[in-house]
Amino acid sequence: MSLLRVQKVISNTEIAPNAYLLKFARDFDFYAGQVIGISLDPGQEPRLYSIASGVDMPEVWILYTINPEGLLTPQLQHLGPGDELYITGVFGNFLCREQEAVWIATGTGIAPFASMFFSGQGEGKILIQGNREQSGLYLREYFEDSMPERYFGCCSRRRADTCFHGRVTDFVQQWEGLKTNIPYYLCGSAEMVVDVRDLLIERGVPFENIMAEIFF
Repeated sequence: MSLLRVQKVISNTEIAPNAYLLKFARDFDFYAGQVIGISLDPGQEPRLYSIASGVDMPEVWILYTINPEGLLTPQLQHLGPGDELYITGVFGNFLCREQEAVWIATGTGIAPFASMFFSGQGEGKILIQGNREQSGLYLREYFEDSMPERYFGCCSRRRADTCFHGRVTDFVQQWEGLKTNIPYYLCGSAEMVVDVRDLLIERGVPFENIMAEIFF
């Protein structure tokens, strides 16, 4: 994978326990839902991340959590303003073109949907976001404010006043508003994607109406 250019960090903020939002200047175009490679060493293979910011925003946002055994994030968390990183060109086809759709995410899988949301694609969409605790519903304040009747947060470990108590699979299984004739976009761990996909099919959603991407 060829590296595109060097970028300088604008900010690298811990937005929740173990979760960071990295920002650098946007000097390229992309589609909401696409992926970029990042490295701190031009000799190392870049790691892939979905862009979390909108296509017209002046900064690129990268949402990541620290994996102690990871090759990049333990070092990435120490970057500060002015530090350099290497990026690749953008790529990927996890794109939502429909006017009506359901987005389902867990963890940092919210990133491509955040990009779609910040790119003006939130109208007509339903967003189901899950994590163990409310603090893990990254960027939820934007969604709750702009789409309060179409945003559903799910917390599986600890109850929260504004959240459904349970996994996203639990929510989907009992969701009375589920439609079978619209597309569903899933992004998160492989386990979540498989479980939700199987549940949607069981509830009557055609396989071809389900698009999925594993954690980027």
